[in-house]
Amino acid sequence: MSAPIMPVYSPPEQVFERGQGVEIFTREGARYLDFIAGIAVNCLGHAHPKLVAALTHQAGRLWHTSNMFRVEGQERLAQMYVDTTFADLVFFTNSGTEAIEGLLKLCRKYHSAGGSPERIDIITFTGAFHGRSYGAINAAANPSYLDGFGPRLPGFVSVPFGDHEALKAAIGPTTAAILVEPVQGEGGVRAIPTQCLQGLRALCDEHGILLAFDEVQSGAGRTGKLFAHEWAGITPDVMAVAKGVGGGFPLGALLATREAARGMTRGVHGTTYGGNPLAMAVGIAVWEELTAPGFLDRVNTVAGHLEQGLASLKDRHADLVVEMRGKGLLRGIKLTIDPKPVQAAARDRGLLVGVAGDNVLRLAPPLVIDGGHVREAIGILDDALGAVRAERAA
Repeated sequence: MSAPIMPVYSPPEQVFERGQGVEIFTREGARYLDFIAGIAVNCLGHAHPKLVAALTHQAGRLWHTSNMFRVEGQERLAQMYVDTTFADLVFFTNSGTEAIEGLLKLCRKYHSAGGSPERIDIITFTGAFHGRSYGAINAAANPSYLDGFGPRLPGFVSVPFGDHEALKAAIGPTTAAILVEPVQGEGGVRAIPTQCLQGLRALCDEHGILLAFDEVQSGAGRTGKLFAHEWAGITPDVMAVAKGVGGGFPLGALLATREAARGMTRGVHGTTYGGNPLAMAVGIAVWEELTAPGFLDRVNTVAGHLEQGLASLKDRHADLVVEMRGKGLLRGIKLTIDPKPVQAAARDRGLLVGVAGDNVLRLAPPLVIDGGHVREAIGILDDALGAVRAERAA
């Protein structure tokens, strides 16, 4: 008899019981190298001692008060974010989807507060993924996520990824913001070129609209900078973050300039659990690690090793591998075939990876991997690709 869980997932048979660093173990003791990290969540790996200590210490003191009261950890973590990013203000959530919902509201409220309530349109791009809530699936405009959920919500305009002319044509008197992932995750691990991000900033400034970044997956050091947009030398007006900033504990945040948040006044938005003491304790510990001297330098070094290893796979499997995508430790291998058999073959050999759109095998390992982990992963992928080729030829 199957478990009484809604059948919206189709997980493999493994049941994981514990993890340590980059390794994760089943209840039978089988060991796997984790190169998906909870979909870019466990940025410091499994059971990181500083995160465990922060959570257990806080659990023995205070779990929850709601935002009826000041939460000391919120004030501390918000200041840490402000000190190291473009933001002036922070709103804490439990997830990336909640951060996106707050972002959508902020973008529209910004214009309403400025006397232009008709400016509600959010421009997004094909291949985008912004979460699973009703607003988020309408923002991304992926037909497979919208099917069966009623009429499309007004106020969202989707343009083809990389089509500059279509983007310019979409901007009009009702446009509120452009929302984009600097590196698309679900859409195929596609990194937006630096010059394009810079062009988006200029375009938003020209038309008086907000530039909104979804860095739920590409943030928290994943690309070798704290946030992926930093590579382009520009800043957004508002940004949604989650996943890695909690290191495995549910945590998200909405970051904004004071000007962009001018409409977010008392009573406009809220949350019961967001910013609870447990999440704040872990979030502070994660941020201290990510911003420690030399941490991101090490990420960039090992990311270089991974890039070289992936390039070697393309050389050896040119019939299966089209190209390598992504940045830092958010990488995609675009294949000529469905990536799921390769994912399964890698898992059978002790390596956990993900998949994404456009026939992409996705890698998002913990940021604490080393050269040995990279070599092991590349060896397994090499073997997995060879096995899939042989099976297809049989």
